[in-house]
Amino acid sequence: MFIGEVAHVTAEITYTSKHSLEVQVKVMAENILTGAKRLANKAALWYVPCSLQNVDKIMEVPPIKYASAEQGEEGRKRYEAQKMERLETKARIEEAVPPPPNPEQHTVGFSQSSLIHLVGPSDCTLHSYVHGGVTMKLMDEVAGIVAARHCSTNIVTASVDAINFHRKIKKGCVVTVMGRLTFVSNKSMEIEVLVDASSLMEPETGNYRAVSAFFTFISLDKDNKPLPVPPLKIEGEEEQRRCEEGKARYLQNKAKRLAEKERQQ
Repeated sequence: MFIGEVAHVTAEITYTSKHSLEVQVKVMAENILTGAKRLANKAALWYVPCSLQNVDKIMEVPPIKYASAEQGEEGRKRYEAQKMERLETKARIEEAVPPPPNPEQHTVGFSQSSLIHLVGPSDCTLHSYVHGGVTMKLMDEVAGIVAARHCSTNIVTASVDAINFHRKIKKGCVVTVMGRLTFVSNKSMEIEVLVDASSLMEPETGNYRAVSAFFTFISLDKDNKPLPVPPLKIEGEEEQRRCEEGKARYLQNKAKRLAEKERQQ
């Protein structure tokens, strides 16, 4: 979206399990001069309800009525797919390694970036836990810096894949947000973003992984047209492994987009 456009955001619950619910969100961008509207963004967000008296207690979700049995079955498939993705992410805890001194341009270490943020009251819910949107904004900022350092051009977020909130972040925590390139195609960059937290008030809890996600960015020219992305120089076995995993996700997401495009035609 661009400055001066009007955003129309709509959301609806599209599936419920016993302890979670899927919310589909669409963002339409309106040009107020011409009246033209276009789809700017869409996402599926999964929420878990907590007790107002005890935030650690998970509540049951009231079921919704589906227009057809097929609609309910499609929702169940999405539920199982995202559940599997979260389990796979939990099992793969990547280490946040500091970049090497004087890294070569277009390497992972050259563009790797981090941000440190102290969680204050304005970041939190009534129960003094960080809003998911606050964390996502910090992650997007770090991923954007990584992409800009690699390309030295204007960049924009294309998509966010498998963002997972592993553990809650309390008020008074210091969060370290680290981003690094994992895979680069001809016109896109996949950036892994890791969020680690540690409490100033309860240092005995130690440092822990709170959130992780993969962001995809594209490079744009002055007319907002996609530009080729400089190739990523891989160094070492760990970077090679992450690159191969990133390529697999890239091809999988590309196939999903093509399949969805065919269904809409």
